[in-house]
Amino acid sequence: MRFADRMSLLGTETAFEVLAKALALEAQGRDIVHLEIGESDFDTPTHIVEAGKQALDQGFTHYGPSAGLMPVRQAIADDMSRTRGLAVTPENIVVTPGAKPIMFFTILALAQKGDEVIYPNPGFPIYESVIRFVGAKPVPIPLREELNFSLDVNELRDRVTDRTRLIIINSPQNPTGGILPPADLKAIAGIAVEKQIPVLADEIYSRIQYDGNFHSISAYDGMEDLLIILDGFSKTYAMTGWRIGYGVMPPDLAGHVTRLMTNSNSCTASFTQQAAIAALTGPHDAVFTMVEALKRRRDMFVEGLNAIPEINCTVPKGAFYLFPNITAFGKSAKEIADFLLYEGGVAALAGTDFGEHGEGYLRFSYANSRKNIAKALERIEACAARLRGGG
Repeated sequence: MRFADRMSLLGTETAFEVLAKALALEAQGRDIVHLEIGESDFDTPTHIVEAGKQALDQGFTHYGPSAGLMPVRQAIADDMSRTRGLAVTPENIVVTPGAKPIMFFTILALAQKGDEVIYPNPGFPIYESVIRFVGAKPVPIPLREELNFSLDVNELRDRVTDRTRLIIINSPQNPTGGILPPADLKAIAGIAVEKQIPVLADEIYSRIQYDGNFHSISAYDGMEDLLIILDGFSKTYAMTGWRIGYGVMPPDLAGHVTRLMTNSNSCTASFTQQAAIAALTGPHDAVFTMVEALKRRRDMFVEGLNAIPEINCTVPKGAFYLFPNITAFGKSAKEIADFLLYEGGVAALAGTDFGEHGEGYLRFSYANSRKNIAKALERIEACAARLRGGG
């Protein structure tokens, strides 16, 4: 079978590769602490599950509009009004099976061969993968530890050219847990408006922030016709397996994204959309409980890592990831990640799985129990001692 050349340009999400390795070790009888996958160990809140069951009983098992059912698009529009202050209508919204299609379809619709797309590095690996896949040039903007994993706005401006077709931002961030402060968001908006460059704001972790209020680039003048917001239900409502996300965008782009949906997925499952309405409009007690639990896990994990001499871990302000600096070991991030997995039984990701600027870091997901985090810390400390002794 002969494959198209473009398939060689398509990357992957390493978390699933590491998960496969960890599961293979477990099949051999090894005990592995899973800190590699960005998935909460919490269950989907009961009222959302019940809404999904009721939708099945009520016959929501058929095709729906490619852009999504009107009631769910209206619920999302109402939520955007409450949380972002945006005056949007269902015509601005496309519902997709998971949030990834929004980044894929947005890049596909806006960028082509010869174009450039600026994206955060370290950042979610699918950004760069899809940019390359469509034939455009990925232009990384580094997220630096000394800036609390924000970006240098002047550096961003220097990377903008006449070929820049899109700027991607992510806050709170995967993999660093950092956030973009309001001053930086305002400056990014200023660049976008001045140069008339669309911005894809990946806000999938917008409701998982520990200190202060969430800030969106949508708050700044001139972004109305340039902004695409990516959000969804997987992280906030522990709905990873339900596969439902959405994008909020100008209507003309929504039309193109809807046609891409028609040509790929046809539509998002109708019963999951009914559950999504319950998530947005129902009680949020379970979300608050989850975020508080995640904060306790974060604090415990950060304290434990910083007690190891070779590791320095900043306190993330959002999402559920730690991105500790491990340069003191004098080995590559991939070497350290492999050592932890095969020698210590702790599944983590190398910072370089998120781009070249992730060298010297690891990513741990703390969306796991405090018991397992304690076990992981013991094993990480034992591995550090062995590495310290040359072993």
